[in-house]
Amino acid sequence: MIQRRTLLKSTAAAAALGVPAFSSHAQQTVTLKFHTFMSPMSNVWLNMHKAWMNKVEKESGGRIKFEAYPAMQLGGTPVQLYDQAKDGVVDIVWTLPGNTAGRFPRIEVFELPFMMNNAEATSKAYWEYVQTVAQDEFKDTHVIALQVHGPGMFHTKDKQIKTAADLKGLKMRGPTRQITKMLGYLGATPVGMPLPGIPDALSKGTIDGAVIPWEVVPSVKVHELTKFHSEFDPSGGALYTTTFVMAMNKAKYNSLPADLKKVIDDNSGLETSGWLGKVQQNGDIAGRQSAVDRKNTIYTIPSSDAQEFRRKANLVEVEWMEDMNKRGFDGRKLLDTARALIEKHGKAAAAPAKATPAKAAPKKP
Repeated sequence: MIQRRTLLKSTAAAAALGVPAFSSHAQQTVTLKFHTFMSPMSNVWLNMHKAWMNKVEKESGGRIKFEAYPAMQLGGTPVQLYDQAKDGVVDIVWTLPGNTAGRFPRIEVFELPFMMNNAEATSKAYWEYVQTVAQDEFKDTHVIALQVHGPGMFHTKDKQIKTAADLKGLKMRGPTRQITKMLGYLGATPVGMPLPGIPDALSKGTIDGAVIPWEVVPSVKVHELTKFHSEFDPSGGALYTTTFVMAMNKAKYNSLPADLKKVIDDNSGLETSGWLGKVQQNGDIAGRQSAVDRKNTIYTIPSSDAQEFRRKANLVEVEWMEDMNKRGFDGRKLLDTARALIEKHGKAAAAPAKATPAKAAPKKP
């Protein structure tokens, strides 16, 4: 009773003074649920997601806290992640838009064969592209960042890929509809599946190989389940990349007080997108080393041989532009815009590094 009377007295006193009964600090503390399909031991989770969350928590003075759930720990499938953010099942997700084939068609331009240069530059281009020519692509959520991974490549169980002809008849996993199309045009039998399905599919022989970047190899044990890896000489271009989105429930974002919105905003956008891409591609070094340590065979496809891959895969680009035209968009203009932005940010990335990092780039904890 004493505690209750004390509380009532303090409430009455606060009301008389015209101030809140509780501190603004207490009122403004929020907890956000972050959900993704990535393994809790992956580079993406440890060095990207957790680093980003730690930075947000620190800059909010502890008033934004996270409940962090990797590996689909809150249930559902990777395909459902975007809708979990849209519907408010969770607050923030990191996922592949391409998990839902054709739902986000304009951003697929970044997944076309031999489009990307490096992940940081292409991620910045992806962000600017959406802000300028595809503003409503993710209209159902509040977008925090948009990024891509480093160069995608081949990983196979029993056969080394040196030329496009070597893919004939192989069942190859692809992450999105544009990349599975590409695999088909290169002669493989494409099998679409989310990343977590790769280990079981390789073990059971459902697939003969997969295309993923080096960075993610250890988290899905591809270095243990395959013997051969085929990467492209950078001078010949990158085979492909995949687009990702970090998205927040709109209502949750809108419910934040202005100062906490600013913390989210300061850790969103162009620079954060570029940072995420850069950190993910930096993970390629350790991923490649995992295959070296197992004495797997790594082959680098020279730029001269990459031309055959380019020629066969070009049909994907043509079909994508036709699809955009049918949807009421100018496919050629979208493609040219994406290429120009990738080139612009690629030149900026190649320029001498500044002494201090970009303000919005999260620091590794």
